[in-house]
Formats: sequence, C-alpha cells, structure tokens
Amino acid sequence: MRTLSMAVAASMVFQSPHARAEVLTIPGPEGALSGTYTDAGERQHVVVIVPGSGPVDRDGNGPEVGLHSNSYRLLAEALTAAGLSSIRIDKRGFFGSATAIADPNAVTITDYAEDARAWVDRAAKTASCVWVAGHSEGGLVAMIAATKPPAALCGVILLAAPGRPVGQLMRAQIRANPANGPFIAELEAIIDSLEAGQPYPINAISAELQPMFQPGMQRYMIDLFSYDPMTATAALKLPLLIVHGEADVQIGVQDAKLLQSAALDSELHLIPDMTHMLKADVSGQPFATYTDPDLPLHPALVPAIMGFISSQD
Repeated sequence: MRTLSMAVAASMVFQSPHARAEVLTIPGPEGALSGTYTDAGERQHVVVIVPGSGPVDRDGNGPEVGLHSNSYRLLAEALTAAGLSSIRIDKRGFFGSATAIADPNAVTITDYAEDARAWVDRAAKTASCVWVAGHSEGGLVAMIAATKPPAALCGVILLAAPGRPVGQLMRAQIRANPANGPFIAELEAIIDSLEAGQPYPINAISAELQPMFQPGMQRYMIDLFSYDPMTATAALKLPLLIVHGEADVQIGVQDAKLLQSAALDSELHLIPDMTHMLKADVSGQPFATYTDPDLPLHPALVPAIMGFISSQD
C-alpha cells in the first residue's frame, strides 16, 4: 500500500478544439440509461464517473436547494484537458435515465453496479482500458462493480468514498450535527431497525423525519446498509486509488484510511483542504463548494488521478 499526504445523440457540444461531448445511451432494465461521453482524442484510457447518493445528476447537481456544484462536469472537463476521456452517467430512474426504471427507489447497490459494468462495456468500444471512478456512495457502487470486473476494467478510483457501512457513517453524521439533538435517539432506533433488515413503521416516525424514511427509501437503505466497504475493497483484484479531502465534513479521512488498510494494492492520496465536493474549502463558507458551480476543482485532484493511471501503464 502506498500513501501520498448505445446511441449517440445527434447534437454535440464542442468544449475545445480537441474535445467534444456526446450524449450516449445504453439499454437499461425498462428504458435507456444515459450519460455524457467527453472525448479527449486519446483512445487508450477512459474513465466512467459514477455519481453519489440520491438524485444527483451526471454533472454533480441535484434538484434540492443547496446542491449545485458541477463537480462531475468539472472533473470530466479537467480530465479532458489532461488528455483523458470520460463518461459521466445518470443513475437509473433519475434525469436522463428516468425511463430506465419506474420507481427510482426500487433499486439496489447491485443494480447500480450492473449498470456501471454495462457502462464499462460501452466505454470499451472507444478505449482499451476503462477505469471506474465513484464519488461518495458511488464509490461503493464502483467497488461492487469491480468484484465482477468486465474484461476492459483496468482499475478503480474512489473519490470521498465511505470506508464504514453506511449505517455506521450515518450515525456519526447525525451525532456531529447539534441540530439533530432532539431526534438522535429516534434516528438511531430507525437505523438499528434498517440495519437488521426490518422496515420502521412510517406512522411511528416523527413528522420532521418522515421525508427521509419513506417506505421506498427504507427499502433502499436496508440494502445499502448491508454492505461493508472494507470487505468489498479487500475483494478487489485491480489497482485502486483512494482520493480523499482532509476538509471533508461528510465522510472523514478515517474512512479513506480504513479502505486503504483493507486493500493490499492501493494508493491513498490525501488532499489537505479538499471538501466532499472535490473543491478547495472556502474559509468561513462551509457550504460554498456545494452551492457555487463556478468554484473550480481542487488543483491537486486531477494530477493525482492522472499520476495513478500513468503509473499503471
């Protein structure tokens, strides 16, 4: 272990004289899965970017107020500038992949992993070596996808990924927020139930918490909580890069270190002032990297990815 401190849409958006972005689709369970292929012109490597939890689109934005980062779009563009092509995707049931499944909560991590493998197969039509980069919960998806790797999959990149089962991580996040004080006991009881594989009666949940724990979400959480990222990482037989920001207040550095401890062939790159959204922390503005799409990626992120991929050639 090494520690460092498929149809193409008719329209194309040209980002530079040497790169273009195309909307791609591949078959999903009920309808098409959609993603954006950014072509850097180099045909050896391509990265599939898997988004994090909830309704987050291929650009890194969500419908809720407070999530407009453009992190995945910025990552794709920065990788292109460095000479690396990418495909950033919408998860089944959301945004461009909305028709892939009627109920976006009627999914499992295994379902998402199957979709990621399908995108690897699609990417293999344009490059001989494909990498899966998963952000946050998407890191868990990337790990599970790589346990049954397609032939073209060369390795895994984890960006701000959890190292503990998500139920444990959620407990830590709840306790860290003083505003949750009146609800901590109830929240932990709900998590206990879901970890045991048992739905929690919705009519027994406080009105303030019910939107978080609707029956469909509970079904998804039961599946999500059943995975141990360290177990998944230990099973990987491919090169693994773990990138984590030391200013990440959602998922701490300890998670990255846990992942590294479980993976014999892994590289850990800690970036001192990078937040969960892969951008440099803005002093005195803890939510700026979540809400300001014009803030750039942390300048150390793409060099870490490119250096790792280059080291595997």
